[in-house]
Amino acid sequence: MIGEDWARVGPPAQPSFPEPATLPRMTATSDRTLLTRLMWMSIAAALVTITMKTVAWRLTGSVGLLSDAVESLVNLLAAIVALIMIRWATLPPDEEHAFGHEKAEYFAAGAEGVFILGAAVSIVWVAVERLLHPAGLESIGPGLAVSVGASLVNLGVAMTLIRFGRRRRSITVEADGRHLMTDVVTSAGVVIGVIAVAVSGWHPLDPIVAIAVALNIVVTGVRLIRRSGGGLMDRALPPEELAAIEMALAPYRDEGIGFKALRTRRSGRRSFVSVEVLAPGRWTIARGHDLLEQIERDITAALPEASVTTHLGPLKK
Repeated sequence: MIGEDWARVGPPAQPSFPEPATLPRMTATSDRTLLTRLMWMSIAAALVTITMKTVAWRLTGSVGLLSDAVESLVNLLAAIVALIMIRWATLPPDEEHAFGHEKAEYFAAGAEGVFILGAAVSIVWVAVERLLHPAGLESIGPGLAVSVGASLVNLGVAMTLIRFGRRRRSITVEADGRHLMTDVVTSAGVVIGVIAVAVSGWHPLDPIVAIAVALNIVVTGVRLIRRSGGGLMDRALPPEELAAIEMALAPYRDEGIGFKALRTRRSGRRSFVSVEVLAPGRWTIARGHDLLEQIERDITAALPEASVTTHLGPLKK
């Protein structure tokens, strides 16, 4: 019921919205430093795995292992682009970019998707040539040992990137981690394929495995491009975040305050929320202003990275 109970703006009992443990508060400088270091780690891992997988390919002559090395080259290119975009995306807002630079991360994710598709085409090209002209494999044991070592490097880096990418809501870091995790899975498939060739002696199986690797990474590339496009097109926040906003607004609805025109979007790590708040027309401007500030604080408590904009309107009788 609206009345004197609202002399103190806000409902009698505000719910608590603790900040998620997975999203610790950090300064802009420390945040940028962390993300930059993660991408340098990804670049270093790519250089190591390219070297190791190239050695594995040269030892065995397997086109499947060659395809694995090509994917690591894509990892390197993607990590370099991601590093550039992260340094741009973490710049503070300025006069020309009042809402920040976070959307630059979507360009990095899209570029990585394009790199992946290009790698898939090159892998298929080489694999078809080997399929038409089969060749035997050599030094399979040492080659596979080197390949497995490279995969373990990728696995450790991928898990780190995905974990911190989620915590800092960085689509670029998380996308790079997921790409590396896909690389680990495809590397395991390549190793199994090479072992199968050695056991069966059926040499066409090697290029067939390479083609399967190419098709698998195409799926990853298309997914990254779609996610990048969704961010650039200002897709609404996911259902769980919308539910958190509704929970923050629910106590006010119970007290008779209305809401309409709720709009949300994501820009890199930041969320943007705008909503029109409907209060009684007899309220003073000061009282309405205090109400808006309280609502903005509650939404920000529910979504710590959100930028909230409210507009006050009259509540129809």
